[in-house]
Amino acid sequence: MFSSSTLVYSLSLFLSISLFFFIFLLSSSNHNLISTADDLDDLSLFHRASVSSNNNYRRLISLSSSPPPPSKIAFLFLTNSDLTFLPLWESFFQGHRDLYNVYIHADPTTSSSSISPLLDSSINAKLIPAKRTARASPTLISAERRLLANAILDDPNNLYFALISQHCIPLHSFSYIHNHLFPSAAAAANSDQSFIEILSDEPFLEKRYIARGEDAMLPEIRYQDFRVGSQFFVLAKRHALMVIRERKLWRKFKLPCLDVESCYPEEHYFPTLLSLQDPKGCSHFTLTRVNWTGSVGGHPHTYGASEVSPQLIHSLRRSNSSLDYFFARKFSSESLQPLMEIADAVIFRD
Repeated sequence: MFSSSTLVYSLSLFLSISLFFFIFLLSSSNHNLISTADDLDDLSLFHRASVSSNNNYRRLISLSSSPPPPSKIAFLFLTNSDLTFLPLWESFFQGHRDLYNVYIHADPTTSSSSISPLLDSSINAKLIPAKRTARASPTLISAERRLLANAILDDPNNLYFALISQHCIPLHSFSYIHNHLFPSAAAAANSDQSFIEILSDEPFLEKRYIARGEDAMLPEIRYQDFRVGSQFFVLAKRHALMVIRERKLWRKFKLPCLDVESCYPEEHYFPTLLSLQDPKGCSHFTLTRVNWTGSVGGHPHTYGASEVSPQLIHSLRRSNSSLDYFFARKFSSESLQPLMEIADAVIFRD
């Protein structure tokens, strides 16, 4: 009897320890996953934004004889530190207060001293309720959807949504960008093309597709439907609404990655979703220029102060599409001063 009890106790202890280590390993390897509470909180936000948009659309229909309201661009900033290029963006926005809104998703670990200058600046930025984010995790998808939903809720006149990095700079004046997105008052109401990179022929696509497991994305996402693209986009409102209303693909993209080195959910979710639901409504190219020559650790080339020149700005604008690039990344903090020195004469002179 004693030996039997000892055996049962030892077996129970072994199973308990094994279960503990399994849970520990699972949680430590997937510490960036979205909690159920956070996911439900986001779903509630997305639902409110979707309902609000429907109500605003009905109200606009009833007031169709009135002059159209100004068409605005919502600039969505993702940041985990201070916004180094704030002075440059202040100059960019100056004089256009009725044509834009700025929304900031600052990682909760960001110090208040880094955010204060932004909130006190002339651009009147709005800090949205944020949750922690981490590179190469679905938290970045959540943050971007959160930015879209808050911008939709905040102002029904936000018709385009430009996702901007803390290391991004503008390559043109505000007027140039607004006029190209809304070429006329009549076109503004019908501006519905999104500018997002959508690629299907990248050499690393298969590794990224199976990063969660061989068949983890099935049946919702077949390999031939999987896409990759730049994290940064300019979405029309109808596509922003499509993103926050989507549920099926999100269940797959928030799964834990087994191959973390090949897992960049934010570069796949948006291109895959829009490619499946409205490929002809998207440009398939991004408006944010990034230099991947000499990239290090998955990060693009970072321009230093010595590289800043009028020639650099002109070269970064050029693209193979019908539009110039609007924005560029990645720039070092030391490059701010030389950028400010050529802002009026070069960057904002189109």
